[in-house]
Amino acid sequence: MTKKMSPVMIAHYFSLVWRSALCVILLVLWIGDLINGDSTIIYRFGEHPVLMVVLWLLFAVEMFARFFPSAIRSPGCQKQFARNYQPTGRTGIIIADNHATTFVLLAWILFNAIFGALHILGILNDDFMLLLCSLFSVSDMICILFFCPFQVLFFKNRCCVTCRIYNWDFAMMFTPLFFVPGLYTWSLLFIAVLLLAYWEIAFFLHPERFSENTNDFLSCKNCTERLCRHKKQLVSLWRRFESETRSR
Repeated sequence: MTKKMSPVMIAHYFSLVWRSALCVILLVLWIGDLINGDSTIIYRFGEHPVLMVVLWLLFAVEMFARFFPSAIRSPGCQKQFARNYQPTGRTGIIIADNHATTFVLLAWILFNAIFGALHILGILNDDFMLLLCSLFSVSDMICILFFCPFQVLFFKNRCCVTCRIYNWDFAMMFTPLFFVPGLYTWSLLFIAVLLLAYWEIAFFLHPERFSENTNDFLSCKNCTERLCRHKKQLVSLWRRFESETRSR
């Protein structure tokens, strides 16, 4: 399977590994702090500012890179660029999942507002909000590589390449940081919101770039990600495992 993995897929797995490692570390620290009650994750980061800067750069650089076209990133997050618009000759802009965006936006705000309210009431602290961001970051990679509930339940789109909200990921990921004031936290959220705004403005001005009916860049033949092939391999592997388990 490794030999068939595209550079984009390798980048996805790299993100999954380091984000998962960070999430596990934060989870262990959070549980330890709850038990011992002697310090907090934010305090620990404050004692090691270099670590804080490195983590900030990892996310900030990845977000800044989304503002420019690249051959090593998913086509799904690059359809807003003019250089990636390849007219099909058809004029009908078809974006079947566009109406679901409002529902997803409101649902996400409400979901995070619950945690925000618990934070304001003092039930959840800043450390939990950081851990929540980390969990969201891992979930983001799981959605890309294995299973996406937004695709299955709401948008019904063909794949990530045609996803209407692909570049919402960082804004959704860092939503809990709204309740954690600080230079590093709010700057990450600010960049994420800028990225989302850039995406939405591009969609408003050039919807033809976001429709596979008008933009051939979004067609399967031009895909450099091969994510669907990867997911089919995983499904096939799982079915084979189930079959062998039943036979035993």
